Amino acid sequence: MISTEHLCISLLNLCKSLKSIKQVHAFSYKTGLKNDPLIAGKFLLHCAVLITNAIEYAHCLFLDIPKPDAFMYNTLIRGFSESNSPKRAFTTFVEMCRNSRPDSYSFAFILKAAALSRCFRSGIQVHCLGLKYGLDTHLFVGTTLVSMYAECGGLEFARKVFDGMPERNVVTWNAMVTGFSRCGDMEGAEEVFGLMPMRDLNSWNVMLAGYVKAGEVEVAEKFFLKIPDKDGVSWSTMIVGFAQNCCFDEAFGYFREMLRIGMRPNEVSLTGVLSACSQAGAFEFAKILHAFMEKLGLIWISSVNNALVDTYSRCGNVCMARLIFERMQGEKSVISWTSMIAGLAMQGYAEKAMALFMEMEASGLRPDGITFISILYACSHAGLIEEGCRYFSEMKEKYGIEPAIEHYGCMVDLYGRAGQLHKAYDFILQMPIAPNPIIWRTLLGACSIHGNIDLAEQVKKRLFEMDPNNSGDHVLLSNIYAVAGKWKDVSSVRNSMTSHKLNKTPGWSMIEVDKVMYSFVAGEKRNKITGEAYDKLEEIMLKLKIGGYIPESGGVLHDVEDEEKEDAVSKHSEKLAVAFGMTRLCKGRVLRIVKNLRVCTDCHMVMKLISKVYKLEIVLRDRSRFHSFKDGLCSCKDYW
Repeated sequence: MISTEHLCISLLNLCKSLKSIKQVHAFSYKTGLKNDPLIAGKFLLHCAVLITNAIEYAHCLFLDIPKPDAFMYNTLIRGFSESNSPKRAFTTFVEMCRNSRPDSYSFAFILKAAALSRCFRSGIQVHCLGLKYGLDTHLFVGTTLVSMYAECGGLEFARKVFDGMPERNVVTWNAMVTGFSRCGDMEGAEEVFGLMPMRDLNSWNVMLAGYVKAGEVEVAEKFFLKIPDKDGVSWSTMIVGFAQNCCFDEAFGYFREMLRIGMRPNEVSLTGVLSACSQAGAFEFAKILHAFMEKLGLIWISSVNNALVDTYSRCGNVCMARLIFERMQGEKSVISWTSMIAGLAMQGYAEKAMALFMEMEASGLRPDGITFISILYACSHAGLIEEGCRYFSEMKEKYGIEPAIEHYGCMVDLYGRAGQLHKAYDFILQMPIAPNPIIWRTLLGACSIHGNIDLAEQVKKRLFEMDPNNSGDHVLLSNIYAVAGKWKDVSSVRNSMTSHKLNKTPGWSMIEVDKVMYSFVAGEKRNKITGEAYDKLEEIMLKLKIGGYIPESGGVLHDVEDEEKEDAVSKHSEKLAVAFGMTRLCKGRVLRIVKNLRVCTDCHMVMKLISKVYKLEIVLRDRSRFHSFKDGLCSCKDYW
């Protein structure tokens, strides 16, 4: 016959949620096992480490234990160190030192808390205490010390501990390699990697992640090919690396190859390839991935759902994004709500974004700083100044969130887009934190939209002092002068760019056709692909001109004849992408374009006309927002 103690432990091992834990805990009270040290330790372990979001309950359990032993202290320290509030581990550690002797596990867990909370000073204090107890040379503790110092940016301390260790294993070597790579010192990482007496797959993956983080994708790819036995981490790292560095075709290719060799995708590789779809606007490929994930039963993973919401939103299909959001099982996280609010904001659905924000508040979930960036973005792009100001105030007054530079940037954008340029300027001057170049650049962009040369020149002085070599600022200022017809000033800015060897960022646009991404650059030479686009574009422009279209060429940067200006704007990348899509995609299909720069006034007008004359729907995502063109109208209501 099974004992009550064994029954309680068996039931506890079956628990997968805090609710079930509480039920078994009630059973332990009823059967008199509440004060059994073994049972108490098991409950503590489950709540602190094994069950998600149960650390607070673990802390309550711990406080109810009369004389906790070292295992119980270590369990709670470990739980706090792995939680969203790792600093709380220090209070428990200090209490342990008063009541019990810490062991190697205690030091390893508290050093992890110091690393995750970036508490360099606390880490040093723990190191000193480890010296007192003679545990600094312990292999487990020494390895954690190396990781802690490296995570806190103290590479010289990490190396000193590493060099002084009497014994090292492969985990210790990997910790040192990780430290160098995370601090961006790939030269140091390569040196240690080369000296390693033994390597495991993790050693190779750490180096690979370091190259990816440093943006050295080509080096990472060559290194990837040398890895003896690649695993899911290796493939995921490459896919994410390609996505982060805008190598979308490579990300798709590696994902396909991973499936071809029979490797099952994991959470990271799926979110990585969805990120590539999101950035490239690869809607059709995203739909295939969605179906594939449903087939494998992976659709209910929270991070994958959030990535799908973001992907569909950024591909211009907010209805699919909302469907995924509504179908999410269990409680939605802050990330889920924020992704959906951001999707609605990007599409220009400010009222719906605000309604969803209120729904989130009503659910009892607290918005975070990123949520407020999304809702402020929605207000900014809809010209809702009063609402935006209210949300900005609520951040601190209602939720205690201190505004970051991004929130101040949203407010500058809010005032600037609405034409309240001097209010935006005064707002910047009154900011409690120093404005960065992005803040001033936002105001310069608003000056460009509203043609305020005087204020633009004031902003230019500020910007050029902080970031003199940003080509985009020079181009923006040159645009403002060109629209005003001040060609001498245009020439001066262009000469300054030439003398400082600053090149204008080329405009490009992408379109997905038959699950292949095609990229077009403004004014690029003819080839087989661009030839199709140019031929179709000439036909389109002729038809529009017959219908009364007059090119808007005021923003062209050169003082040239009108015919040359018309030719320049007619070859913008988004026009080429749309023309190519019209030749390749069947009638009735939505043309989805992604552009790296802000759409110009002429292209915006042309897209509206094409949608009306050719009965097409065009979804264009530029650097700033989405524009959905249909029946001669745009979703932005010409407010962008």
